[in-house]
Amino acid sequence: MRAVAAEGYDTPTPVQAAAIPVAVTGRDVLGVAQTGTGKTAAFTLPILQRLSETNYRVEPNTARCLILTPTRELAIQIDESIKTYGKFMHQTHTVIYGGVGQSPQVSAMRRGVDILVATPGRLLDLIDQGHIDLSLIEIFVLDEADRMLDMGFIRDVRHVVAELHPDRQTLFFSATMPDAITGLAGELLRDHERIEIKPQATTAERVEQKVLFVEKSNKRELLLNLFDDPDMDRAIVFTRTKHGADKVAKFLGKNGVGCSAIHGNKSQSARQKALQGFKDGRVRALIATDIASRGIDVEDVSHVINFDLPNEPESYVHRIGRTARAGAGGMALSFCDDGEVAYLQAIEHIIRQKVDVQLDHSFHDDRIARTHATPVAVKGGRSGAGRSSGGGGRSGGGRSSNGRSGGRRRR
Repeated sequence: MRAVAAEGYDTPTPVQAAAIPVAVTGRDVLGVAQTGTGKTAAFTLPILQRLSETNYRVEPNTARCLILTPTRELAIQIDESIKTYGKFMHQTHTVIYGGVGQSPQVSAMRRGVDILVATPGRLLDLIDQGHIDLSLIEIFVLDEADRMLDMGFIRDVRHVVAELHPDRQTLFFSATMPDAITGLAGELLRDHERIEIKPQATTAERVEQKVLFVEKSNKRELLLNLFDDPDMDRAIVFTRTKHGADKVAKFLGKNGVGCSAIHGNKSQSARQKALQGFKDGRVRALIATDIASRGIDVEDVSHVINFDLPNEPESYVHRIGRTARAGAGGMALSFCDDGEVAYLQAIEHIIRQKVDVQLDHSFHDDRIARTHATPVAVKGGRSGAGRSSGGGGRSGGGRSSNGRSGGRRRR
């Protein structure tokens, strides 16, 4: 509680208020909640409390708690959260992921740790090599289970689970519950409590969304124009491909916009450097692909820009959630060329609302707009970024009373 207070947090998010009281009792939890709802603290805080109630020396190459997550970035961020919340406690922790040398990870596990955060591939490698024994795990957390499925990790997850002690507590979190994930939850959970936070609707309500119809050849110039708006101080720009991310980053950089690209072809150190620069404010724009962006949890992201619309509408919801973190508002701008109209229609179907059209920009293409035939049109500022149709503050939701400048801070 001292660590929580030191961070300035005094109000739990809904998933925290629902999950923490159940988790501290030792019961299994099924949490249906997206990133940005505060779920990391929802499992980290009860884990720290439960482990502190029975402190004892951990055996070599073992851990008491395993947190399994799909990406390196998310694993690192969870480990940082454990460090933050546990800084006045004595629990040891380490993080294991691929893309870097294994020697420091092997060395950390040789002593044993209380909490191990890991991605599936490297964890299984070290298990096979005899460096890790999971048979003494007391608490198992599976985070972002649906992304495990999307990234082809479900078989690896089952291999990891086979190494665990059957008499354990399991905390299972997923943003969505497709049939395969529902089946996996049924295999892992016993006498669990289901906690469901409705993230898609709340994200759509908090984020002001605009679509900008534009020819594909004009997208980069339109993007550069948007950065003329000083209110766009920290933006994540999504592209469909790694090559596209590099091209956009190179173009913005040549035109004076501080930016970095983050995708699967980047080394782990390059990705961490880019992410840290973005967090510190030294980099104004982070150009990302969907998988690389998963787990990016940065406060005060003012804008999300969909340079390319995703061909899976669920990805749109994940993307725009990068700017509406822990109760704050934000702005999501989506470019739509003539080949992406069907993607936009699928997105509007899943979010159950029409996305407002931003007309007032230099590259508006009325032909594409007519193809889409959106009945709602809202005029905004020059760039459509950072100002609502009525003027005033950033994006009509950029910093609402629940955001940085008002009310109590939420974790």
